[in-house]
This record gives sequence, C-alpha cells and structure tokens, in this order.
Amino acid sequence: MLARLATVVALVVGSVLPAAAFELSFAWGATPACSGGRPAVVASPEFRLEGVPPGTRVIVFEMIDLAAPDFRHGGGTVAYAGDDLVPAGAFRYLGPCPPAGPHRYRWTATARDRGTTFGRTLGEASASRSFPE
Repeated sequence: MLARLATVVALVVGSVLPAAAFELSFAWGATPACSGGRPAVVASPEFRLEGVPPGTRVIVFEMIDLAAPDFRHGGGTVAYAGDDLVPAGAFRYLGPCPPAGPHRYRWTATARDRGTTFGRTLGEASASRSFPE
C-alpha cells in the first residue's frame, strides 16, 4: 500500500513540475536612446542563450518595463536551430523609452516545441537591465 502511494505521489509531482530553465543574457547594443515615454518600433538586441531544452523549435521573446508592467513592449518569435546567439535585429518591438529617468526592463524567453500557440513550453529564462544604463 505504501509503495503504491509513493508511486502515485511521484507521478503527480512529476506531472506538475515546472519546465526546465535555461539561461538568457542580452546587451542593449545599438538600441536607440529614448527618454520621452513614447517608444518607437526598434530592432531587437542581441541575445545569448545557454542550456536551451532539447526539442526546442522556437523561442518566444517578450519584454516588459518592470516600473510599468502593464505596458507590453511586445517581442518576437524566432526559429531555433541550436545556435546560442540570436543576432540583433531578429525581430522588431516597442523599444525601451522611460518617461523619467532609467527604468529596469526584463526580457523573457520561452522555449517551445512548435511555433504555434498550441506548442508546449519546454523552458523559460529571463534577464533584466536598466535603460539607459
């Protein structure tokens, strides 16, 4: 009985564990200066990835301003072929443009097994930086 209970608990816990994490880093690079609170559509920065989960077909990027989390800057979806570098300009989004002084922005990268909204999430990573630095 106890062995059966342990098996059930292991199955339940195994089915609700979060997807594997991987690492993300970025630099603003050539992101244009902006401080008026009116973001322009700009080219994405360069991203570095590490430990991307096996089976990843696409990576979905999204940026938010941590000082204004309800304002979505958008992001983009890129095909993943095993490279650890996503070059600058891979997609376009509403760039950072804090209205008064630096804000901290967070990029989140979600690894998915296919490029549709029905794709399974395999892992997630995030990185934050201030803009302007």
